Amino acid sequence: MRRLHVLCEGQTEETVVREVIEPYLHGSDVYVTWSIFTTKRPAGGPSHKGGLSSWGRLASEIRLLLGDSSITVLTTMLDYYGLPADVPGMATRPSGSPHDRVAYVERAMADALGDPRFLPHLVLHEVEAWVLLGHEALGELTGDDALAQAVQAIVVQAQGAELVNDGVSTAPSKRLMRLYPRYRKTSDGPLVIAEIGIDAIRHGCPHADAWLSAVTTSLK
Repeated sequence: MRRLHVLCEGQTEETVVREVIEPYLHGSDVYVTWSIFTTKRPAGGPSHKGGLSSWGRLASEIRLLLGDSSITVLTTMLDYYGLPADVPGMATRPSGSPHDRVAYVERAMADALGDPRFLPHLVLHEVEAWVLLGHEALGELTGDDALAQAVQAIVVQAQGAELVNDGVSTAPSKRLMRLYPRYRKTSDGPLVIAEIGIDAIRHGCPHADAWLSAVTTSLK
């Protein structure tokens, strides 16, 4: 039995892994587990979950998980947008396309940990890019055709959902909140992603497709 474990940035990513990615990857000889990044472990109290603050804490969590020998492949579902500046590769990213830059950081993360079971993945630019891809499903969920058309226009203008940039006010989640202030990240996002499915995400998001191909290859 081969085990894939996904370290998630927060509740939204955990729901997507549980409801969408796990059913897609689950097989007779593969099973998927997941956890949310622990930001704090106070003595005598409960752990705090979600949100990245520094590479040191993230690296410690990854090393702790790699101590579990039952994990065949450890991957991550973390947003590239807002990634801490001290993450390996962030300060030395080359010029080029967003796909080249995010892949560079992922390689640097893998090199820093030095364990062949670790396959870093950063969602380009954040998981809401996948929601933007599902403009029709979002329109059906909200009953707002104008919203669906506006979201589609954003993706077309950027020439792809993964290319919607990572500006403070123009990142995918920021655009969604501006167009639809009632957007609920932890529920609406996963619902839209579940509706469009992994095959549509792979077709529309090359970086996500490359990640899933690497995961399946590593689990063989």
